[in-house]
Amino acid sequence: MRFHDDDHSWRFLEAFRGTEFHGQWPTLPELFNITTKRFPKHTCWSAFSPTYESFTFTEAREKMLGFASYLLSLGLKKGDMVGVTGKNSPEWAIAYLGTMYAGCVAVPLDWSMHDSEMEKLIAFAELKVLCVDKERINDIDKDGKLGLVRISLEPGDPDHPFILDCMASPVEHEMPTEEDLAAILFTSGTTGTPKGVMLTHKNFVSDCFIAQSQMDIGPDDVFYAILPIHHAYTMLAVLIESLSVGAGCVFGKRLVVSQVFKEVHEGGVTMFLGVPMLFNKLLSGLMEGVRKKSVVVYGVVRCMMAVSGALKKTFHVNVGKKWFGFLLKNIALDKVRICISGGGPLPASTFRMYQQLGLDFVQGYGLTETSPIATLNPTYAFELTSVGRYFPLEEVKICNPDSDGNGIIYIKGPNVMKGYYKNPEATAEVLSEDGWLNTGDVGHLDKNKYLYLTGRERNIIVTEGGKNVFPEEIEDLFQLYDEIDTICVIGYTVDKQLKIEGVRALIYPSKSYLEEMQKAHPQSYKEEIQKHFEEIVRDVNRTLQPYKKITRVSAIWEPLPKSGTMKVKRFLVRQKYQD
Repeated sequence: MRFHDDDHSWRFLEAFRGTEFHGQWPTLPELFNITTKRFPKHTCWSAFSPTYESFTFTEAREKMLGFASYLLSLGLKKGDMVGVTGKNSPEWAIAYLGTMYAGCVAVPLDWSMHDSEMEKLIAFAELKVLCVDKERINDIDKDGKLGLVRISLEPGDPDHPFILDCMASPVEHEMPTEEDLAAILFTSGTTGTPKGVMLTHKNFVSDCFIAQSQMDIGPDDVFYAILPIHHAYTMLAVLIESLSVGAGCVFGKRLVVSQVFKEVHEGGVTMFLGVPMLFNKLLSGLMEGVRKKSVVVYGVVRCMMAVSGALKKTFHVNVGKKWFGFLLKNIALDKVRICISGGGPLPASTFRMYQQLGLDFVQGYGLTETSPIATLNPTYAFELTSVGRYFPLEEVKICNPDSDGNGIIYIKGPNVMKGYYKNPEATAEVLSEDGWLNTGDVGHLDKNKYLYLTGRERNIIVTEGGKNVFPEEIEDLFQLYDEIDTICVIGYTVDKQLKIEGVRALIYPSKSYLEEMQKAHPQSYKEEIQKHFEEIVRDVNRTLQPYKKITRVSAIWEPLPKSGTMKVKRFLVRQKYQD
């Protein structure tokens, strides 16, 4: 079944209105209750590491209710803050949603943060309880100044209770409503100062269902949570989407290719979500394997892929899975039904090739402030260069468009955040009184509601003649070069008085290419790599308009700082590599 704008994916909720929930949208606990009634014995969550564990919806709900009662026994009340940090696991999900069953607000924290950074956010959010993996549980709030109650997300800690053992007798308490805060998600701003994005139950649940208007998912699907679950992308598109329809979710803890293949295969994963870097690497490895067989085999496979893609796009006939199942099996995607890429732009060539191989490949766009999904490319009518259509109940407009139709993207809808926690000034900068969110992104819309991204407003490089260059557009052209691990395009000052910038590329080599060059040129590998990167840039420059051409190339020898979804933290790069 395909959902369209006039065939809403949330229609089934009407059968539960007035009994399981009373508002426009159920809260997350109410949604979990509904799903448990519909699919009580379906596997809800599972994990393979360090040992296999799984929970049905009924079992998971019992654990969450027990944890909620435990929080209340500690004296917590509606609206109090509970932190969750650690590697992806069913226990993480139990802590996150169990907090909401207690009427409290969940505050997911980035596991990769230093202890001191985490403690600042803990103090800022006034957390009462922190659920954390045992390897760090004694490092946070060592001196007890924060007054935290610490709960372990893993068994075997002698000094702190294990979350699955945190049970107490049920007590009457005030449950959240759809307009109440469900979670506060911290995201770095342009200066690196974290902002706490306040998302309500309505934000999450509405976004979950309106996104399904562009995608068909159901109780037979199994999602894979390999990206950090504290990030809004994984939280909504994996954890909440899966539980909304009674699907399973496999939690992966480490982004190690061999382990990913094992978990995807053994878990029966049908919905694989990742970031562009992951999908590019999988595809590159797959095609390199075909290329090694022979030039003839590679040519035949590419011709067959072109035919498969044409049949899929034009006639909606998918022969790719039959023709290329033997190839997809090599990267454990033979049973996967839909791949979703988010967290950054994906080259159209990568998008096209996955479609040709027979996978429904979906690219989306959003921000933490939009809960986070704002657009998705429909599986039944995708556009290769678009980040997708916007949803029912959502509005998107382009403000102050230039001659090409590109302007600032504004979004309005039930998925738009309540504001930034304890920061009304920052909220007022991006959120109008009538609910329009200034995304800070630049793009244009076509007549069919498809959105095309150009870049971030704050990242624009202004070259001679007042021409605007969007770094993201240029970086996309380098994603399939195996020699490159990461590229970051920034501006450098050409004329300070006239505020004219040039275009500079910072390139960090891939590990395999670096090792290869160190072996071949032990004394001069840096010079050889620099020379090769300049050649690559020359090739790419031939495809660019004159004002967009890269005029300075720098090979760098330290990894660029990245977020949990592998986005380069540009503000830190600019600080380090400024003129």
